[in-house]
Amino acid sequence: MTDLKPTCRVVGAGDRFTGKQALSYTPGISAESVGATGIHLQLVTLPPGGRAKAHRHEAHETAIHVLSGESGMWYGDRLEQHLMVRAGEFLYIPAGMPHLPYNPSPTEACVAVIARTDPNEQESVVLMPELDGIHAVEPGHGCISC
Repeated sequence: MTDLKPTCRVVGAGDRFTGKQALSYTPGISAESVGATGIHLQLVTLPPGGRAKAHRHEAHETAIHVLSGESGMWYGDRLEQHLMVRAGEFLYIPAGMPHLPYNPSPTEACVAVIARTDPNEQESVVLMPELDGIHAVEPGHGCISC
């Protein structure tokens, strides 16, 4: 649908899918849904104790607003830095930044709105399997060890 003529559009949520990063996404605004050329907007759900695969977005920035729950995220060239983002807060991830988000809660999902400067959700995702084992899951509760 990338040949859609630009105009104002209302769209419903697209079909939920699992992205390369191993997270669950519900697409909204994209090249495919409305013919967007510079933005993608969707929901992401991190299940209780869940985590993504280490990755970076080659050529686009990401802005996140957490609607419910909280997420931890390791980031940096060797995932050496850490932050927490909670419901009501916003997070910025620059283009090319390696990161590995996770949900520390054993009972509550984390749901967030994601906006990216790439209209195609999975186009510039680069998996970084060499970083996946740096922060292991703690036995029994799914949290990532700090």
